This record gives sequence, C-alpha cells and structure tokens, in this order.
Amino acid sequence: MTKTGADYAWFEDDFPDIAEAYRFTLVRDLSPAELMSRLGGRPESPLQGIAAAVDATFAQYDLGEGDRQLVAMTTVGTWTLLIEPNGYLGVTEEQALPASAGTSWISHFTNVNAVGTFLWAEDQVLRLCFNPMFPEDRRGTEPDELLDVMRQIGFHLKAEDPETDFAPQAAFALAEHLTGIAITPALLQDTTFTCATVRIR
Repeated sequence: MTKTGADYAWFEDDFPDIAEAYRFTLVRDLSPAELMSRLGGRPESPLQGIAAAVDATFAQYDLGEGDRQLVAMTTVGTWTLLIEPNGYLGVTEEQALPASAGTSWISHFTNVNAVGTFLWAEDQVLRLCFNPMFPEDRRGTEPDELLDVMRQIGFHLKAEDPETDFAPQAAFALAEHLTGIAITPALLQDTTFTCATVRIR
C-alpha cells in the first residue's frame, strides 16, 4: 500500500531541528564512498544519529567553513541515503544530473521559508522536478507520469488550499514510492552515518 504524506507526519514532530531545513537524497547502486567521489566530498568523522549531524553542521558554520556542506550517508538496501541538514545541493541540477550518471537520483528539499524542491533524475535526465507546495507546476521529461500516485499520496494539484497540508511530508512518501525505501524514526536516530563535507558551488 502506498504511503501518504500523513504517514510521515512524525518527522516534523520528532525531528524539529532538521525538519526546518533539510535535503534527503536516495541514489541507487552507489556506495557512500562512490557517491562522495562523484560529489568531490572530503571524508569526516562518522556520527551517531541525525541529531549529531545537525549539531556538526551548525558547528561547522560557527567555525567559518561556510563554503562546505556536511552530508550524512548510510546504505539502505541497494540505495545510499544522503542527508544534508540545512542543505540543498542534491536538488541543484548542476550537481544532481551529472552525479546521476548510470543510476537513479531522488532528492527532496525544504527550508524555513517554505521553499522546496522534489527532483527525480535517471542517468543524467531530469524526469520530474517541482516544488511540493506547488505541485501543479511541474517540469522534466515525464512531468505527468506520477500524477495519480501524487494525488493518492496527498499532493494537492488544484488551486484551492487544503485544510491540512502535508506537502513536505508527501515528498517523503513519493520518494518511498520511487525507491521502496522508507525513512523511519529508528533509521534517523540509531544509524551511525558516514560523513563528508562537500564544497558549495
């Protein structure tokens, strides 16, 4: 059964520090080391739990390394999950499309200003890109391929404002639909993440 945005309502409640601004990316059949090679990453010490990654991200800003973004990675099935606290690199086409060569790249981002992006690329081709808050405005080679799924998940494709809006959470559900990988509280809390920093371009 396809998950909906409401199934990910726990994310904002349980992880408020990262829910304000984040980017989650899933990349098929690349290890964290291979992914970092594509992104030109610099290895950093591993961290236990996403809260530690959030703290390390802001500590890095305090040290004046604003030209580098911390990323936390782990392997989930045949996918690598890459998380950027307060980051957006994975939804920039300049980064995502070259890095998606020979693989699938599904990434979503939101920030405190309610700016967001969902990006799906396959082998350097942009299949779908849209702002989860405004899913009626889509682009890519297959902008309408997932419309039925998007409606089922909870994206509102008409102009009226819904009473309950789960747009950011619906991005998690759409990523799970495309990858089969569920993001869970235990995954975020208990994982020892491989970490690196990537230069902001």
